[in-house]
Amino acid sequence: MEPDQYDDFPVARILLPKALRAPVGVIYHVARTLDDIADEGDWSAEERHLRVADFRAGLDAVAQGRLAPVHPALFAELAKVMVRCRLPLEPFYDLVSAFDQDIDTTRYADRFELLDFCRRSANPIGHLMLHLIDEATPENLADSDAICTALQLITFLQDVPADWKRGRIYLPQADRERLKVSEAQIAAGRVDGAWCALMEHEVARARALMVSGAPLALRVPGRFGLELCSVVHGGLRMLEVIERADYDVFRARPRLGAADWAVVLMRTAAMWLSRRVGARMPSIESNNA
Repeated sequence: MEPDQYDDFPVARILLPKALRAPVGVIYHVARTLDDIADEGDWSAEERHLRVADFRAGLDAVAQGRLAPVHPALFAELAKVMVRCRLPLEPFYDLVSAFDQDIDTTRYADRFELLDFCRRSANPIGHLMLHLIDEATPENLADSDAICTALQLITFLQDVPADWKRGRIYLPQADRERLKVSEAQIAAGRVDGAWCALMEHEVARARALMVSGAPLALRVPGRFGLELCSVVHGGLRMLEVIERADYDVFRARPRLGAADWAVVLMRTAAMWLSRRVGARMPSIESNNA
């Protein structure tokens, strides 16, 4: 998931085991720094690419046990976390690749291109979290990918107007063309039958991914599993909020209110209890229909 994605799911930060907060903080500092290079400031695209290249050189320095030429304090902290927690560097290189791409790529032809971007921009965070708790099995990694990609797709749905202002559209062009939603309509913020059909389609895809990855929360141990339950239900509730607004994300960015958080907490508790008592997991699809 991208750095901003936990901003809408603060329960996750509250439930994170204390021993993981420092290494997770370093990981998110790395991701946030990359995100700022891609999106913040007045740098030209060429300058951003150069800064990303410098960042990649910093990862190379960590891999080779050298002092990083840029952001030395950050990379020194990362090097300590890498050794202490036995983390792989490949997810960080994937993040660099994604943020470098995001500088120039402003449209995605189809969902396969978009999912490939999510694979490198969102999924690496989940991989690193699983490595932190020594639960990076193939099955867990696959479910984590589904959750992280779903979270990023949900963020894209929330941020259609903000992304448009930055010159980007993360709704697949093939879907927009098939359902006859033009860029001019997005610019105008016009909500009609075509827009609702497109959003309904994208919401369904994000929900299916989240539901498919949800069993991970019942397999990983301790508070991290509880955290995942909250993330899953926070993401699913956000999709409900978007639906409840009749897919109008232009007037106000969809957010979880107090009542929504109460629902998330109840569903999280029910899911966690099903694990604790060995019962069948409550139907997520029926809860979020």
